[in-house]
Amino acid sequence: MAEQHGVLSAGLVDEPIPVTHPVKIQDLTFRDGHQSLFATRGRTEDFLPIAEDMDKVGFYSMEVWGGATFDTMHRFLGEDPWERIRTLKKYIKNTPFSMLLRGQNLVGYRNYPDDVAEAFVERACENGIDIFRVFDALNDFRNFETAVKVIKKHGKHFQGAICYSLTESRMGGEVYNLDYYVSKAKQLADMGADTICIKDMAGLIAPYDAYVLIKTLKENVNVPIHLHSHFTSGMADMSLLKAIEAGVDIVDTCLSPWAYRTSHPAVEPLVVALKGTNRDTGMDLKLLAKCSEYMEKISPKYRHLLDDRMSIIDINVLLHQTPGGMLSNLVNQLREMDAMDKLDEVFRQLPIVRRELGQVPLVTPTSQIVGIQTVNNVLFDTEDERYKMITAQVKDLCYGLYGKTPVPIDPDVQKKALKGYPRGETPISVRPADVLEPELEKAKKDVEGLAKDLDDVLIYALYPTTGKRFLRWKYGHEPIPDEVKPKTLEQVKAEEELMKKAKAGLLVEKPTKEAPPKGPGVCTFNVFVDGEYFEVEVEQVGGMPLVTQITPMAQPVAPPAPAQPVAPQPVAPQPTGPQPMVPPPPPRPAPAPAAQPAAAPPPPKPAAAPVKGATNIEAPMPGMIIRYEKKEGDTVNEGDVVLILEAMKMENSITSPVAGTVLKINYKDGDSVQKGDVLAVIGE
Repeated sequence: MAEQHGVLSAGLVDEPIPVTHPVKIQDLTFRDGHQSLFATRGRTEDFLPIAEDMDKVGFYSMEVWGGATFDTMHRFLGEDPWERIRTLKKYIKNTPFSMLLRGQNLVGYRNYPDDVAEAFVERACENGIDIFRVFDALNDFRNFETAVKVIKKHGKHFQGAICYSLTESRMGGEVYNLDYYVSKAKQLADMGADTICIKDMAGLIAPYDAYVLIKTLKENVNVPIHLHSHFTSGMADMSLLKAIEAGVDIVDTCLSPWAYRTSHPAVEPLVVALKGTNRDTGMDLKLLAKCSEYMEKISPKYRHLLDDRMSIIDINVLLHQTPGGMLSNLVNQLREMDAMDKLDEVFRQLPIVRRELGQVPLVTPTSQIVGIQTVNNVLFDTEDERYKMITAQVKDLCYGLYGKTPVPIDPDVQKKALKGYPRGETPISVRPADVLEPELEKAKKDVEGLAKDLDDVLIYALYPTTGKRFLRWKYGHEPIPDEVKPKTLEQVKAEEELMKKAKAGLLVEKPTKEAPPKGPGVCTFNVFVDGEYFEVEVEQVGGMPLVTQITPMAQPVAPPAPAQPVAPQPVAPQPTGPQPMVPPPPPRPAPAPAAQPAAAPPPPKPAAAPVKGATNIEAPMPGMIIRYEKKEGDTVNEGDVVLILEAMKMENSITSPVAGTVLKINYKDGDSVQKGDVLAVIGE
């Protein structure tokens, strides 16, 4: 007898249930799966061998692009992100391609002007994207307007996403309550959304909250509902099932090798769980298993990027609500600054900074904005001053360049952040892109002679420093660094073998020799070392040893002169009984002069010659030089911005602590620096 579980009916194996509302599944393996687990390092070459089989599974769609892929591919993999869409499309011909678009942020970390946004979405459509999951970090849907016009113009699918967030342990409270999500869903429906996605980036949605939310949304909007939840907290499997019982139309999963942890629920168990219900997916488990077996085979290439903790869930996300990507950014930044002991204080400060910055949802880029600013506060604030080092992105947020925050920003923080802000010290209330000047034509001129088409120009427009570097790689103007090149499985296996030997103390293999038979002249000695006793057998080859004198000697600074002969002295105790008189062996020929050791490399030159009254501007953290605002010879006042340093994808203005003249610039745009490196020298 069939039983009803919400809108789901299930029977036993001998009680066939007609499939009336099959669950649709979007696969995230080729995008959010490796972004969540392996810092988005998945390479196109590793997806192609399985692409055709993935196309046969019957997924509603496959997410293959967007999010951090655009950044990571050109920055760390030396791959053209546009080429990935075109290449995959040759193999996956039936399953629609989906991408994650950050609204007016596109695939970057700031809002771009309308001309760049229009061109980017236009090219994404032309290159093969079918479904655009559009979200805004503040759930300010004014940031959708430009992208949606282009999506609709090309007849593509507009999926409006609502970032799921909490201020309480469960859904509710003054900000993120049921009314909030219903209101946002109605706004998206009015904008013409083809589907609506609840985007739970931190795995915070509890199973029964998922049931209530999906059920309520289905009652209030006539648009298919899609649920996206990460496994970080361990609840996502349960939440998906309760959402399915509530009538959700589409859910997100990954192939099992790249599922779980901070990724997503695995597809295979869900397919089995729904078998024999009216919501059966109809997918072939054997074909899925074949795909997963392949992913398991190539995973050693990426294992070094995986969090090596024993637990596959992070219950801390239920306490501090930090998404996995944001958490890894915080840990990496603290580790690079040798400040891991500050992690607990960062977690304590996170909700405070988030509240002061408007209770923003913690999703890219606001998760990075809140997280990096929290780290800066913990490391650089003093008892007399908070927000001592404010990132450029926090200043933009306070000005309104990201949109309207769910609650107002703390006025004191806002005032401090906007002091001297180039656009003005009064926040805006209009759509952010309305105050942005066009950038596309300037970008075309900047890479004239380097970029071959609009796709190239857009790589530069979104990421000027790393984008231009990639274009130089792409067209052979600079060699691609070894660390950017792909590794083969054979290379990975060889590295694993080396690691095993190192752990076993066998990294240096010593040649083994067969021991010769003992001769009649073997002597036995007792050796005492630090209270331990050893019995050692010694045999002189070519005559018995004659010990003359044992004198402790200090390590010489220079090679010592040849020692003068020393008259032999008897060593007590002597063996009893008559002993044959054996003269010392004749002196051996002097050995050939040993090769002199190579001269030690000269010490690194100081960043700048010592100058009386000079002040070094040091890097407060590891990062990359975005640009210098001053050049050698410029006059600066105390507090003037000398350069922009990017750390963890956030920009920090590095100011001069004194008034004077820029005597020395030690790096150039695009250079990576370490904490403490002298970036510039200011003198009188």
